[in-house]
Amino acid sequence: MVLVMAKPNLTIDERLKLVLSVGEEVVGADELKPILESGEDLVCYDGFEPSGQMHIAQGIMRAISTNKMTKAGFKFVFYVADWFAYLNKKMGGDIEKIRTVGRYFIELWKASGMDLSNVSFVWASAHAKDPLYWELVMKVAQNTTLNRILRTTQIMGRSESDKLMASQIFYPCMQAADIFKLNARVTQLGMDQRKVNMLARQVGPELGFFKPIVISNHMLMGLGKPAADNMDAIERAIAMKMSKSIPDSAIFMTDTKEDVERKIMNAYCAEGDIKDNPILEYCKYIIFEAYHLVGFEDLLAAGFVVERPEKYGGDVVYKTYDELEKAFSQKELFPTDLKAAVIGYINKLLDPVREHFEKDHDAKALLEMTKSYQVTR
Repeated sequence: MVLVMAKPNLTIDERLKLVLSVGEEVVGADELKPILESGEDLVCYDGFEPSGQMHIAQGIMRAISTNKMTKAGFKFVFYVADWFAYLNKKMGGDIEKIRTVGRYFIELWKASGMDLSNVSFVWASAHAKDPLYWELVMKVAQNTTLNRILRTTQIMGRSESDKLMASQIFYPCMQAADIFKLNARVTQLGMDQRKVNMLARQVGPELGFFKPIVISNHMLMGLGKPAADNMDAIERAIAMKMSKSIPDSAIFMTDTKEDVERKIMNAYCAEGDIKDNPILEYCKYIIFEAYHLVGFEDLLAAGFVVERPEKYGGDVVYKTYDELEKAFSQKELFPTDLKAAVIGYINKLLDPVREHFEKDHDAKALLEMTKSYQVTR
C-alpha cells in the first residue's frame, strides 16, 4: 500500500489547530508541530471491529474527525478489524458474517460526507498474511507484561474482571503492532482505546520505532440516563457511551426518520442540565461540527434554528454552540423545542446515507444481511 501525503493549503498553525480540535486528550501534543513541519508522508489511523449496525458516532462523528485530519495533511487509514472482531467473539465468531459487516461499514463511510480522497481502507486479515507482522506482534508481547495487557481490556469492551479467552490476550499485542505496521505516527481513536495506544508509546522506542502521538476523541453519550458519578472518568465515559446491543441508546446510520424522532424524543434531556445531556452532545459534536462534512458545509449557514410557536416566543437562532448551551442552562430553551430541532438536523445528515442504501443494490443487500445478524457483546 502506497500512502501519499495530502498537500494542505493551510499554514502549520492552522493544521495544528485542526488536529488538536479532534482530541478530548492529546498525548504528545508537543510532538505534533515538528512532524507537521517535517514534510514526511503522515499517516493517521482508526480501527473498527465489524460488529453490527453502525451508529452515528462511528459514522457522522468519525467522518467529521477524519475530514479534519485529512485537511491537516494526513493520509487516514481505516483499519477494518475483522480478525480482532473474530478474537473478540463478535458475530458469534463467524468470520464470514464479520467480513460482511466490514463491507457494510465501508459503504456507510462512503455515504457519510467523508472526503475519501486521502482515505484508505485496510483489512486486518491482509496484515495477518505477512509473517513479518507476526514477528512484530511477538516483539510487542516480549516487551509487555501480562498484567499490562490485562489493563488494556477496555479496548475490547471488557474489564480485567471479565472471563477472557486466551485469544483475547493476543488482541492488545496485535493492536499495538498495527500502529507500527501502518507507520501511523498518529493514532486517532476513542478514549476507550487510550490504554493500548499508551502501551504502543511505551514499547515503540524499545522496538526501534517511534512513539505514536495519541489523539483520543470524545465518546458520544448514549441517549439514556447518565451513569453515576462515583467511577473513574474513562470508565464512566465507557459506561455512558451508546451501545449497539441497546438499540435505543444510539441513532444508527440507517435509522428511519421515525426511528430518529422516537429515540430523540425519548432521550434523557433534563431541563437546564448541561453536564450530562446527550442531546446537547449531538449539538456540540455533530450538528455544530457538520460544516466539515462534504455536502453540509452550509448546514448552519442561517445558524441553529429552533422553530417555536409565537405564543412560546417564536423562532430563535443560535450562531454558536456556546450560545445554545447558555440558553439551555438558563432555561430559556426547553428540552422539547431543542429535541425537535435536533431531530430535523440529524435527519438531514442521514438522508444521503438512507438514499445510498435504498438505491444501491449491493449496499442494500449488505444492510439487510447485517440487520439479520444477532449482535454479540
